[in-house]
Amino acid sequence: MSRETHIPAKPTEACPYPRVPQPHVNQERPQGSGKSPGQGSQTFGNELKSVILRRLQKRAEFLRAAKGDTVRRKLVVVQSCKRHDESPEVGEGFTSTRKIGGAVVRNRARRRLRVASRQLLPLHGRPGHDYVFIARAGTAVAPWESLLDDVETALIRLHSNKTENKGRASNRH
Repeated sequence: MSRETHIPAKPTEACPYPRVPQPHVNQERPQGSGKSPGQGSQTFGNELKSVILRRLQKRAEFLRAAKGDTVRRKLVVVQSCKRHDESPEVGEGFTSTRKIGGAVVRNRARRRLRVASRQLLPLHGRPGHDYVFIARAGTAVAPWESLLDDVETALIRLHSNKTENKGRASNRH
């Protein structure tokens, strides 16, 4: 008796639900585009504003932003400083402390701040500036509209005339 298994010669039928989705299923991002959705030109309504976002990664960049202007809101603290390197990029950094919760809560808060930043920095950020977004206690669970409103208000206040005349804006909310 042989130990070989009988394999039929005719091919089996294809499964109706393949594991890999077809190319036409995901239309959110065109095939082969090299940029992620958060970088490059962004369109908001009829306005087209080209912004290059750069992630702050070094501790020195965060400390430099902490010495600049600060606006505090209920859900977020935004710090900003002007770089002197004549670069057209807008720097963005995100941080959260253990005061707001465990790792899951902190990660969720930073993810939400990243999305809010990518939506609002092209509208309200200035080239050659770095922005640090600091999560507060309600950032991870607040309604999305409230978070967007707080981030937008903070960005607008950072560049208002009062802020530029004061040197350091510490608007408490």
